[in-house]
Amino acid sequence: MPKLTNVQTHILTRASRHATGIALPLPNRLKGAAAKTSVSPLLKRGLLSEAPTDPRKCEALWDQNADGTFTTLIITDAGLAAIGVEIDPPRLKPVSDPAPANPAQRKGTKQAMLIKMLRTKDGATLDEIVAETGWLKHTARGVISGQLKKRLGLTVLCKTVEGRGRIYQIVP
Repeated sequence: MPKLTNVQTHILTRASRHATGIALPLPNRLKGAAAKTSVSPLLKRGLLSEAPTDPRKCEALWDQNADGTFTTLIITDAGLAAIGVEIDPPRLKPVSDPAPANPAQRKGTKQAMLIKMLRTKDGATLDEIVAETGWLKHTARGVISGQLKKRLGLTVLCKTVEGRGRIYQIVP
């Protein structure tokens, strides 16, 4: 088996440390063609595999297929063996729904207030969120995308309602 480059070893090592074996995100310097150049040999050699995923529940997207479905990269048992990680029994299997674990929530915080607002059947507009929390609009949007979606793994829908405008809502 040909040797792995430092970048390929780094990708596999990070994936081996992830609870579900996801190999994304790639190192910051790997974009576009450089990413494909590093990852393609790993896919061809069976050290990584592409697994279907739901873009609403997983931020670690690798590719979009022609039919509109998305994939992520998962380390395989061969990939673990290539970097010297013992697997007894095989512990990582491709998963289609790698959602982050929900950290404990503190009560009485602005984030808890926001979650309560968004869990109502009517949701909340950005202006309502700003009025309730005292945040600026860009801060409110950042908390929704960064904290609620990425960190907590909540599914937040954004839709336009006639007479009310754009509303945000957490769906179960």
